[in-house]
Amino acid sequence: MPGILDALAAADHFRYAQTPPSADLAPFVVHHWQVSWDLTGREPFTQWVLPFPSVNITFTAGRCRVAGVPRGRFCEVLTGAGRVVGTRFRPGGFRPFAQAEVATLTGRFVGVHDFYGEAGRALAEVVPAADDAAAVREIEAFLRSFRPVRDADAELVAVAVDRAEADPAIVRADQLAAATGTGLRRLQRLFRVHVGVGPKWLIRRYRLHEAAERLTAGGELDLGRLAGELGYSDQAHLTRDFTALIGAPPARYAQRQ
Repeated sequence: MPGILDALAAADHFRYAQTPPSADLAPFVVHHWQVSWDLTGREPFTQWVLPFPSVNITFTAGRCRVAGVPRGRFCEVLTGAGRVVGTRFRPGGFRPFAQAEVATLTGRFVGVHDFYGEAGRALAEVVPAADDAAAVREIEAFLRSFRPVRDADAELVAVAVDRAEADPAIVRADQLAAATGTGLRRLQRLFRVHVGVGPKWLIRRYRLHEAAERLTAGGELDLGRLAGELGYSDQAHLTRDFTALIGAPPARYAQRQ
């Protein structure tokens, strides 16, 4: 479950599933997702989630929102029984469906009806009541109505995002700019327009996501080696950043898993 902290506890409290997008929307959408739970007779459950550099549109009864890139980890409190359907966009993939620079959404939630007007209101009425397959069809039909296309800037951003995620040797924004053959200021501007956060933020989040995944997987814990593999100068810097984002030092988080 991507970005889900304490995955073992999560699996005991809710079901998470993904549906791949149709081929024509794959350049823009990572996946559609569904979360459902039934905690009837049980205590409420608080689930913490790591921030991805992605915009999501989420649908649940009475709360349908466009969710900008979160600035830090966030939580959802699950009670009773319920279901959420969502679409996670690729970093840089939401721009064709936005009405402004994606950075204007960062750290914010905006009602689907506020963001998209009457078309959004109609979508928000249909999706929460539909089953998972029908909900995906409705969302994809809505997205196709924008006739999205990828231009040269969007393609450059996509290359930069993929490179930042895949190459742990890239630890600074200027390195990413050089790796993609563009200037730092231009890359920062493109990230503001298409992604919503800067390249430095994105690089660091990907490194911390990988750290959390490795610690969850178990095995021998060598924080000094992990820090070096993720591009940190030493273990102390990894521990500081990890604790600030996750809410616990790496060793303690690994014990919880």
